[in-house]
Amino acid sequence: MAGEHVYVENLGQYDGRAVTVKGWIYHKRSSGKIQFLVVRDGTGIVQCVVLKNEVSEEIFALAQRLTQESAVEVTGTVRSDKRAPGGYELTLTGVNLVHLAEEYPITPKEHGVEFLMDHRHLWLRSRRQHAVLRIRSTLIKACRDFLDDRGFILVDSPILTPAAVEGTTTLFETDYFDTKAYLSQSGQLYSEAAAMAVGKAYCFGPTFRAEKSKTRRHLMEFWMIEPEVAFATSETNMDLQEQFVSYIVQTVLEQRKPELELLERELSKLDAVRPPFPRISYDEAVERLQQAGSDIIWGEDLGGDDETVLANQFDRPVMVYNYPTAIKAFYMQPNPERPEVVLCNDMLAPEGYGEIIGGGQRIHDYDLLRQRLSEHNLPEEPYRWYLDLRRYGSVPHAGFGMGIERTVAWICGLQHVRETIPFARMLNRIYP
Repeated sequence: MAGEHVYVENLGQYDGRAVTVKGWIYHKRSSGKIQFLVVRDGTGIVQCVVLKNEVSEEIFALAQRLTQESAVEVTGTVRSDKRAPGGYELTLTGVNLVHLAEEYPITPKEHGVEFLMDHRHLWLRSRRQHAVLRIRSTLIKACRDFLDDRGFILVDSPILTPAAVEGTTTLFETDYFDTKAYLSQSGQLYSEAAAMAVGKAYCFGPTFRAEKSKTRRHLMEFWMIEPEVAFATSETNMDLQEQFVSYIVQTVLEQRKPELELLERELSKLDAVRPPFPRISYDEAVERLQQAGSDIIWGEDLGGDDETVLANQFDRPVMVYNYPTAIKAFYMQPNPERPEVVLCNDMLAPEGYGEIIGGGQRIHDYDLLRQRLSEHNLPEEPYRWYLDLRRYGSVPHAGFGMGIERTVAWICGLQHVRETIPFARMLNRIYP
């Protein structure tokens, strides 16, 4: 008799009872009159025992025919077993075949990265990738919970935009009827408009950068969450960032410990991610790098290796603030005491994962913003609406953007961002 449909993660509530699990054959083995079917259903895996003398010949024969990733509905009694994954196994009384899978291309043997990426639609079913997906989902929920609980309003920003946010060299251009449009590099400018309406706003969505980069930190399409706050300063912006990141890391650590352990993540390093975070000026960063043997000079942007050297000096994220004006975006507010630097910061993750947050105070003066647009050789017309924000009740304001994929890579301890997003878009990959 078929039992109630139960998800694997809830089997502990049904000890001794007959249940049905619907899922896929993860792997199987047999020992004469006993077969062991390991079934996954998206919430976990469970070992199912088929005893020849307790089921019909048809069921035993069907179990023998099952292939990896065949879809099944299995019915049996939940038994507590500390040796089993999740602490429970099923003694089966019935097996219903939903679909017999063809020979599965991904096997327990070693596969190359390109092969796995070509089969990403199937690779997602592996325990490691499944763990990453669950951590990513929890991280995104934690981001939104943090902001929602603090009165931020989600305001969706457009994907098709008329102008650049982060410089014109990394724009993806597309036809827009009789004109040109660009895939969004950031929702920041629109979040600024929303903050002038609701006080505290954020957008969350995909962003696109046509960067010809093959590093382990870069994707052509990635997701960003971007809060913006009216009347905020660079200092209060940094306060918000460290509270935000600490909350996210501790939430993932609390809710996804089994997944982190499966990924062999060193949990003590995540547990250390609590405020206050160290803060160093760009000036100090350059001095530290020069002392460490770097040939960087003041005025140059920090490269990936520079970020790693700095981050390795701390046990939690470090914030580098007040970068040179010349290397930052047109909208950054100059330091009134030192106009050669702007009131901004980058947050560098420890362990060599690089910048996960970029933020700062925005220019709120109309004339200065027009001047900056001119200095950056940007046409004023597409930014007319953005300039309007400085004409009708302009106030000091600040915000930041956090890249989801780099943050997931850091928290999971992954070597490359390609595993942090379900289907990665890289310089040489747009399939599947």
